[in-house]
Amino acid sequence: MKEYLKHHEWQIIEEGLDPHYNKISESVFSIGNGRMGQRANFEEEYSGETLRGSYVAGVYYPDKTRVGWWKNGYPEYFAKVLNAPNWIGIHISIENQKLDLAKCKVEDFTRILDMKTGLLSRSFVATFADGKKVRVESKRFCSMAHGEIGAIRYAITPLNFSGKAFLSIYVDADVVNKDSNYDEKFWEEVYKAASEGKAIVTAQTKKTFFHVTTGMRYVVESEGKKVNYGRINIEQREKFAGNIIQVDLVEGKELVVYKYAAILSSENHPKDQLVAACNKVLDEAFTKKFDKLFEEHAKVWEHKWEECDITIEGDIAAQQGIRFNIFQLTQTYTGEDERLNIGPKGFTGEKYGGSTYWDTEAYCLPFYLSTSEPKVARNLLIYRYKHLEKAIENAKKLGFKDGAAFYPFVTMNGEECHNEWEITFEEIHRTSAMAYAMRDYVEYTGDKNYFTEFGLEVLIGIARFWAQRVNFSAEKNKYVILGVTGPNEYENNVNNNWYTNYLGAWTLRFAQQAIDYVKSADSKRFGEIVSKTNFKEQEETSKWKEIVEKMYYPLDEKRGIILQQDGFMDKEILRVSELKKEDRPINQKWSWDRILRSCFIKQADVLQGIFLFEDDFDIETIRKNYDFYEPLTVHESSLSPCVHVILASKLGYKSSAYDLYLRTARLDLDDYNNDTEEGCHITSMAGTWMSVVKGFGGMRIREGKLYFNPFIPDQWKSYSFRIEFRGRVLKIKVSKDGVETKLESGAPLTIDVKGESVELK
Repeated sequence: MKEYLKHHEWQIIEEGLDPHYNKISESVFSIGNGRMGQRANFEEEYSGETLRGSYVAGVYYPDKTRVGWWKNGYPEYFAKVLNAPNWIGIHISIENQKLDLAKCKVEDFTRILDMKTGLLSRSFVATFADGKKVRVESKRFCSMAHGEIGAIRYAITPLNFSGKAFLSIYVDADVVNKDSNYDEKFWEEVYKAASEGKAIVTAQTKKTFFHVTTGMRYVVESEGKKVNYGRINIEQREKFAGNIIQVDLVEGKELVVYKYAAILSSENHPKDQLVAACNKVLDEAFTKKFDKLFEEHAKVWEHKWEECDITIEGDIAAQQGIRFNIFQLTQTYTGEDERLNIGPKGFTGEKYGGSTYWDTEAYCLPFYLSTSEPKVARNLLIYRYKHLEKAIENAKKLGFKDGAAFYPFVTMNGEECHNEWEITFEEIHRTSAMAYAMRDYVEYTGDKNYFTEFGLEVLIGIARFWAQRVNFSAEKNKYVILGVTGPNEYENNVNNNWYTNYLGAWTLRFAQQAIDYVKSADSKRFGEIVSKTNFKEQEETSKWKEIVEKMYYPLDEKRGIILQQDGFMDKEILRVSELKKEDRPINQKWSWDRILRSCFIKQADVLQGIFLFEDDFDIETIRKNYDFYEPLTVHESSLSPCVHVILASKLGYKSSAYDLYLRTARLDLDDYNNDTEEGCHITSMAGTWMSVVKGFGGMRIREGKLYFNPFIPDQWKSYSFRIEFRGRVLKIKVSKDGVETKLESGAPLTIDVKGESVELK
């Protein structure tokens, strides 16, 4: 746990440059706009430890799988969102001395991310080897108003000298991915051009042939007037284009470089029109100038915060944490393009390939349901519907048949592209996250028509998968599910993981309910689906019903708890509190063999199921299972703390709920798990939002009605959140004095607050 960032309600602030923390800060201070994103790398050269990262949504490369022992069924590639062409570079040289913060003496270093406006700022004083000092102040943003524009204001002030400087301002597509399986570069040059004040490079990905055109224009000013350059050299080499200009630095006088970038991809433009479109976007940015572009960008952020802000009074660390999580979620996914989804690292790093995981359906959907118009969440569901044929292909590769659908653990285009056997092919519960997301969506919006249009086809495919994945145990006289990995990835290849069995049976019941609805609501459409899927209703649903009735669930009757899986009690049961400090985190300190034989749980497993289906269990059952499993949980998955916050809140464990909330809210800000340098945990940030709204706020939806059972942590004076629900906008404020509810817009609505009906007008 690292606490080097200052607490502030609206800003992330780093004072002083510590090279050991630089990659962490590059992740934390990342900026994006849903179309693209940029790690907080320096504009100038930096020879120290850094992870260069610029990313373009939807552009990926199928990096060939690298494993020591190939198993039949392995995907041939692991899809990766690519480190895209670098558009931020402004290199400075003064009398053959490069401005390199790893080599110069650095003082007064400050890095600030203003979450209110999405502006990244940085300032420092650098001293060169010969004693010359410069102050640099930079500001940059990825425009939320114009998704293909990035802008930089880079100011240089010589403090103790006057002299000449050379500035290299460029676009560089000769970049690498740190996680390349074979140290391969993924980009090839298609086009480049440079002229005075301008450069454009088009690069294409190998194999997938995505084109990305990155262009830049710049102007250098002093005291508001354009500077006449002493000399301009056009610089071009492979996948690189730019200008080198000579400028005069005057002691005490600020010189400002305004750099405008346009980043366009063939996902949104015809390939043969990319350069022309790039020029048009560049001209627009150059004409509007930095201040106007920023004004438009900030207005979008103002609107976004009106929709989704959570305020916390009396606890700055908690306030900063939730806003940081909301900020990253909002700049990662806007919901405007149904082809896109939410990568676990968003635009902040390479780990996990930037691909789509089950995190979207299990964790992210509630955030977008409550803070955006319904089409945003609907687009996330349609994304999976459009991948149904690929899910059927994934199942077929593993020996399933007759239209069974197995949704991927990791994907870019619907095809499975993850290659850890115990995860990819055993963590089968993820395919039902798609079904649960439909339940969430329909319950929240009332849009049952989604079943008719899209959902039922998906549910039939998923149900067929479960019907084939179970097998009947004559010894138990029950259906069992063997050789799986549950949500707790510190257990592999187990039998009868309770969460997996419970979710599989629930999916079969839910599919039947959807069938009944579509048959009654639109018999013609039902007939079309039956024909399209070759659905044998009587035969298939009879089998589903039998499986549901005879599903096996491991229990420990002596302790009165659910068993995580068969044989769990054969382990030596120890509490996390008994671990030595030097053993944490165990995934970085222990061998995999030792982890697998231990009782320690990476993330909520049994408790994940209770969280999703809490109305199926009485309060004492929830309490017994929480009291047993939470002390065994090391929370080394970012997805873990939020589930425990929600259940702890329900159980009245206020102190534990608060402590776990801080862990999820400040997971990246304080680098709890020593892995933030690889990128922020974007999808788990939606769990942080749930921690407040569903945890402390106690929000639930039952049969189309909103329920709230809030409490306030002792450390807070008040908190408030806003949600959109079926055409209404509600504001909930909880303080020491009680609960205030307000209907800000929409038709009258009756809600339940702590067991009492409240009519809102």
